[in-house]
Amino acid sequence: MSLDASRIESRPERLTAHEARQRLEHARNTRMTQLQALGENGQDDQLMSAQKTAIERVLKEIEEAFARVENGTYGTCLGCAKPVPGERLEILPYTRYCVACQRRAAA
Repeated sequence: MSLDASRIESRPERLTAHEARQRLEHARNTRMTQLQALGENGQDDQLMSAQKTAIERVLKEIEEAFARVENGTYGTCLGCAKPVPGERLEILPYTRYCVACQRRAAA
């Protein structure tokens, strides 16, 4: 068994509330920095406006994810009620859906 394999196998599937909050804080801080940089740019064209809107949407999703941590539903897909895979939460800590339900929601 390789070192990487043992690390993956020993990692719990679900994040603790503390880990979730840390990841969400990092995501929120990153988006706030991006938003601030857009504001400092001084330009106000359609692309900048679209970027600002997208960042604000993600910030709203992050706040909703904090609420799910508090009420104990974080990491549970809102579409199928199954656990969202840990790998997906690592990439998108504010996600509401598993991949299959996200695809259905986007269709």
